[in-house]
Amino acid sequence: MDALWLFGDQLGPHFHSVDEHAERDVLIIESRRVFRRRKYHRQKLHLVLSGMRHLADELGDRVTYVQTETYREGLAQYGKPVVVFEPTSHAAEKFVAALHEEGLVSEILPTPMFALPRAEFADWAAERGTFRMETFYREQRKKFGVLMDGSDPVSGKWNLDAENQSPPPKGRLTLGVEEPWWPTEDAIDDQVRADLDDWALDTVGVDGPRVFAVTAAEASEALAHFVNYRLDDFGKYEDAVMADDWTMSHSLLSVPLNLGLLQPLDVAHAAEDAHRDGTPLASVEGFIRQILGWREYVWHLYWHLGPEYLERNKLDAHEPLPDWLTELDGDAVVAKCLSSTVDGVRDRGWVHHIPRLMILGNFALQHAWDPRALTDWFATAFVDGFAWVMPVNVIGMSQHADGGVIATKPYASGGAYLNRMTDYCKPCEFNPKKRLGDDACPFTAGYWAFVHRHREMLALNHRTARQVSSMNRLSDLEQVLEQERQREVY
Repeated sequence: MDALWLFGDQLGPHFHSVDEHAERDVLIIESRRVFRRRKYHRQKLHLVLSGMRHLADELGDRVTYVQTETYREGLAQYGKPVVVFEPTSHAAEKFVAALHEEGLVSEILPTPMFALPRAEFADWAAERGTFRMETFYREQRKKFGVLMDGSDPVSGKWNLDAENQSPPPKGRLTLGVEEPWWPTEDAIDDQVRADLDDWALDTVGVDGPRVFAVTAAEASEALAHFVNYRLDDFGKYEDAVMADDWTMSHSLLSVPLNLGLLQPLDVAHAAEDAHRDGTPLASVEGFIRQILGWREYVWHLYWHLGPEYLERNKLDAHEPLPDWLTELDGDAVVAKCLSSTVDGVRDRGWVHHIPRLMILGNFALQHAWDPRALTDWFATAFVDGFAWVMPVNVIGMSQHADGGVIATKPYASGGAYLNRMTDYCKPCEFNPKKRLGDDACPFTAGYWAFVHRHREMLALNHRTARQVSSMNRLSDLEQVLEQERQREVY
């Protein structure tokens, strides 16, 4: 029986310890070249290395752990054909296919990392030119029987998002919920940190304490803690942002999920069980929508749309990413929301979905940053970023660079949205209500510049036509546009 060759994002027991594979030996190759290939966040490299080495320690004599410059060198040292699961990027899939042709890989197995097999999604998507997550999400709920009452959704509603859009609670600096589960570093983490120091890789961000699960046992603890103590409060405030509470009630499970440590159906069922025990349905449904809806949707569309999707640039955005973003220098930015978000990426390699979409993505959209470069940055600067994660999230959802294949409208907004959904604006030097002047909010002014730049496209969309009409009534529009042309530092 050929050994299983596991990549660094295939670490959970559903890869290596189910009945079909429990008797196989395991090969793990730690390729130095992979870590040099791009300018990754320091903590991302730590998490991947720590996860791989912890799994080797857990499986003991069953594992051959090879440290080499390249994967090919590792396979040559091992000297026997191996079985692999479908990898998680186009480049890796092409590489594995070549190894299969050469006989170094004996079999390529469907990945157990997601609930829905790739072939089934391909059948679903075959006749569609545009895609809407809500349709896919409902099919997922039906197929897997999650939050269902017979053939109907529990409560009669598929989507309770309208109940999950509350702004931050007034007069409070934090949400005040139970702390997340935190891991305890060990000798393996110490060695990973020492090795990363010795390798002197070109990274971004700061080294910091490990705050995400990297073993199956840790991931199970983190999931149970979230479901038992934090899920109650997740839904209501999931779209809110608080400067002094970076975790709020979020699960922090994206890293262990994307390292393959948790099977998504197990996660969804744990949340579903919590609803049966009294957790509010709006919180449970909102969380399950992220797991069985959006996450699976992003994965499958990555494969369906192909590598050429990364080249889409419908809005003709070509501005280079600014140094303050690529170097994670929040001190170089005046706007409180931008500065705090960049600092969060620097310190942890993670901020939740609203800072990603409505602060970083919104600003990038307004200022025509190159969507391919932005996608690459998200994939390397975020600890939960992998090749499959970011194209649909950035090219489609955030930057509308696909012209509406994924989203019905561009996710652009002015300072009013940020003032309502975050607590950044009050201490900020900029006024979210002003679009002109030294204290004009860069999001407010940038929003109207964006609407002006793409007014023809936006006027044809019933969801955005009103904004174009509003822009046409702005008496100071030319001054706003000139101000934005001259603005250099935000």
